Amino acid sequence: MPGTRKLSRPTAHRMSMLRGLVTATIEKERLETTVTRAKDTAALVEKMITLGKEGTLASRRRALSFLTKEDAVKKLFEELAPRFTDRQGGYTRVTRLGPRRGDAAEMALLEILGE
Repeated sequence: MPGTRKLSRPTAHRMSMLRGLVTATIEKERLETTVTRAKDTAALVEKMITLGKEGTLASRRRALSFLTKEDAVKKLFEELAPRFTDRQGGYTRVTRLGPRRGDAAEMALLEILGE
């Protein structure tokens, strides 16, 4: 279940951070962050793409209630969801990049697959 890791933050701060990460991932289709954040974000991005595949008004409103930008919802429903119509999950990839220079946190690249 996504969002079960606490990430050393209170619930409201954690959910706000994850909403921002999911929105940025959908907008740019790739994101560099820590491994644990990438894993939680990937699960939520998968859920958003599944909502986009439904294509109903209710699913669009659910996506709008979670994502922070309307442009991200538009891209989700018009570009990303049609790309994965034949696929039953596995829309993202998390690739480990190694330690970050400043604090040696394990970094990862989260990408939305091309097809």
